[in-house]
Amino acid sequence: MINFRFITNILGKLLLVESVALLICMGVALIYGEDDADAFLISAGITLAVACILIFSVRVKDRVLAKRDGYFIVSCVWILFTVFGSLPLMISGYIPSFPDAFFEIMSGFTTTGSSILNDVEALPHASLFWRALTQWMGGLGIVVILLAILPSLGIEGRDLYVAEVPGPTHDKFSFTFSSTARRMCIMYTALTASETVMLMFGGMTFFDALCHSFASMATGGYSTKTASVAYWDSPYIQYVITAFMFIAGTNYALLYSLFKGRTMRLFRDEEFRLYAGVTLVMSLVIAGVLYFDGYAGLEKSFRDASFQVVTIITTTGFASADYLYWPYVTQMLLFILLFIGGSAGSTVGGIKCIRILLLFKNGFNELKRIIHPNGVINVKYNGRSVHPELLGSITSFFCVYIFTFAVGSIVMSCFTDILTATSSVITCLSNVGPGFGEVGPMSNFSSLNGFCKIFLSFIMLIGRLELFTFLVIFTRSFWKQ
Repeated sequence: MINFRFITNILGKLLLVESVALLICMGVALIYGEDDADAFLISAGITLAVACILIFSVRVKDRVLAKRDGYFIVSCVWILFTVFGSLPLMISGYIPSFPDAFFEIMSGFTTTGSSILNDVEALPHASLFWRALTQWMGGLGIVVILLAILPSLGIEGRDLYVAEVPGPTHDKFSFTFSSTARRMCIMYTALTASETVMLMFGGMTFFDALCHSFASMATGGYSTKTASVAYWDSPYIQYVITAFMFIAGTNYALLYSLFKGRTMRLFRDEEFRLYAGVTLVMSLVIAGVLYFDGYAGLEKSFRDASFQVVTIITTTGFASADYLYWPYVTQMLLFILLFIGGSAGSTVGGIKCIRILLLFKNGFNELKRIIHPNGVINVKYNGRSVHPELLGSITSFFCVYIFTFAVGSIVMSCFTDILTATSSVITCLSNVGPGFGEVGPMSNFSSLNGFCKIFLSFIMLIGRLELFTFLVIFTRSFWKQ
């Protein structure tokens, strides 16, 4: 059975982390002397009170977590964080509607970057910082952060880590999952700090640089400006953000190997080669189409093309140009990228390159088996045979992914046009941010009704938790003893 007592205790400790984050935002409001400080103080107080009730109202006897407990915790914590994270926006009155606030914060924690705000600059600094901070926390994973900073929980972190970290592989940096989580946090923080410094050299203020670094490393996409990165119109800033988005879309275990001096492991990895290859080829093709179509000069065509390719394949969602005015062939290529995503073990969404790679390899092997029915033909990844059970799991994931996209598109088409419906579902399911139609890169989701916003919020959550982690709790066998 589900260990509800221990789960309640853990959820309370997780909410303590959120209450501290809300207090930090209150400090930002005080620094800038803005009117939402009280809203963050009240929200932090409510969150802290609920956290204390959850922690101290239940006596925990059995401190053992099963795998199903890990799935249940991870699913619950995203919803709880979003509900309490919506409070300051509603209390301050800047986003008074619950569906709007819930959508905005869920989009932050799931690093989707879709927004309902028509005028981002109208928000105070603290609210802008809170949006960016939700993405930074959600990017690495709330539970992973917990395992890094609260090892005193005294629990085995494997089941929480596996339920939280996206992708079919779970490479570790060390022998314990808490140590792995700490090292991920350290590397994540170091990269964020490096990007902040580099963006400040490009003319951004410290506040803007920090918020965009939070969003870049989390592959989230929230900007402090309505026009997103296009606001600065700076080649330097675009190239810096492009580089860090690409880094954020790389498997963190491979990045750790790179930092340790094992460079060749990165370039020998088949998934990374596919990820880098698709990014480069798509950038060159779209840049070529833009250049010969008379969009701009060669450098700007390549810069805008590579920025949009990287921001979509890494599911970040920044915008440097409105690609809805680009030739249709480029829009189709970008739409395909909405499905792919970056590397497993990174902060990106989407299907992931490793799944795409293994699906194609398995498909080609099926052709070989038709010709050689008695042959033993294995799918190999990085020189090693892939277990058939993993291939079956990947095939199942792909089928459920497409099924979820289809059902979601049918539901959304009841309320909007088919282009907006399909693109809004896939951009939320892949945690990208902008889509096509009414939810393009220079538009937002404000025109959708409240039901659509709540519905898409849960589509974001399903995509962020890799479908099965969230959907499994609705199966009958999950609740059987």
